[in-house]
Amino acid sequence: MTNNRIRILGTRGVPAAHGGFETFAEHLAPYLAERGWQVTVYCQEDGAGPVFEDAWRSVRRVRMPVATTGAAGTIVFDWKSTVHAAGEKGLVLTLGYNTAVFCALYRLRGLKNVINMDGVEWRRQKWGGVAKAWFWLNDWAGCWLGNHLVADHPEIKKHLATRVAAGKITMIPYGSDRVDAADAGLIAPYGLEPGAYVILIARAEPENSILEVVQAWSRKPRGCKLLVLGKYDPGHAYQRAVKAAASDEVIFPGAVYDKAVVQALRFHSRFYVHGHQVGGTNPSLVEALGAGNAVLAHDNLYNRWVAGDGGVYFSGEDGCSQQIEVLLGDPGQLAQLQAASRARHAAEFTWDKILGDYEKLLLGWV
Repeated sequence: MTNNRIRILGTRGVPAAHGGFETFAEHLAPYLAERGWQVTVYCQEDGAGPVFEDAWRSVRRVRMPVATTGAAGTIVFDWKSTVHAAGEKGLVLTLGYNTAVFCALYRLRGLKNVINMDGVEWRRQKWGGVAKAWFWLNDWAGCWLGNHLVADHPEIKKHLATRVAAGKITMIPYGSDRVDAADAGLIAPYGLEPGAYVILIARAEPENSILEVVQAWSRKPRGCKLLVLGKYDPGHAYQRAVKAAASDEVIFPGAVYDKAVVQALRFHSRFYVHGHQVGGTNPSLVEALGAGNAVLAHDNLYNRWVAGDGGVYFSGEDGCSQQIEVLLGDPGQLAQLQAASRARHAAEFTWDKILGDYEKLLLGWV
C-alpha cells in the first residue's frame, strides 16, 4: 500500500460519458486506487450550487456545479478545479492543455504537475482565429508550466521536443479493451447483419475526411452498407454536404452513446474507416484494433504508427475508392489485416500496459 496522492483534472468526470480522456480516467483512477493511491477526480456538473463530494470505485470525486454552458463553462470548470486542487497536497495529472495557463497556480504553490498534452489542437480546421490563438498559447504554456509532459504518439513527442527538452517528455499512447465477442442482436435494430457493412465513427468535421469517404463509397453500388456514426445537423454546411453526397448504401443513424451498442457495431463490421488527418493516437482507432477490425485509414504519420500492418491507407477520394474496392473484394487480405490489428493492439495498446506505464511515470513525481 502507498500514501501517494493524485488529483486528475481536465475531464468532464468519471464514469466516462464524453470522450477519450474520460474513458482513460475511468480506467486509470480505479487502477491507481486499487494499488493504494488516494485518487481524486474533478467532475463537472451542470447548474448552480455548492461543490460536493462522493466516491466511485474507491475514487474521490469532487463535483463542481457550473451554470455557464459550452466552451466558456469548461473554462470556468477548469479554473475552479485548478484552484481547488492547488489547495491540497499531492501530485496533479492534467489531461489536456486547453487551459494550461491556469497551471501557473501549481508552480506558485510548489506542486508537481504532469500534463498529457493531447493533440496539436490549434492546427484543427474547425477552429477560428481566436480559438486557434488560445490553443497555441496554451500549448506553449503547458510545455513551460508542466513538470513533465506525456505525449500520446511519437509524432506528438517530436512536436513537443521543438519546445522543451526531449527528456521532459514520455510517450504513452491510449489503451482500449480487447473485444472477442459482441451481441449481434444489438446491431439488428439498425437493419444490419454481421459482416455486411463497414463502419466510420468520427465527428463530422472536414479534417476527418468524411466527405471524401462518403463520395468514394457512393461512386457506384458496393453491395455493402457504410454506417456513419455521429451527429449531423442540417444547418451545418459541411454536414449537409456529407449527407447530400451519400448514396442509398450509406446509413446515418446519428450519434450512438451506448457503449455496448457501439462496441457491437464496430465488432461486427467488415472493416473500420478512419479518416482523421491530424491528432496523435486516436482512441476510436485504438478501439478498432482492439475489436480486431481491418482498418482503412487516411495516409498520415499518426494513423500509420497506430494501425501499422492492420491498415491500408488512402489519400483523397480517388485513393479511398480504390482501397474500398480492394477490401470489399479480397476476403484473404481482410483476414490478414484483422490478424495484424489484433497483434498491434496486443503489443502496444492493452490497458494493462498503458496503465502500468502511467503508474511507473507518476511514481517518479510523487
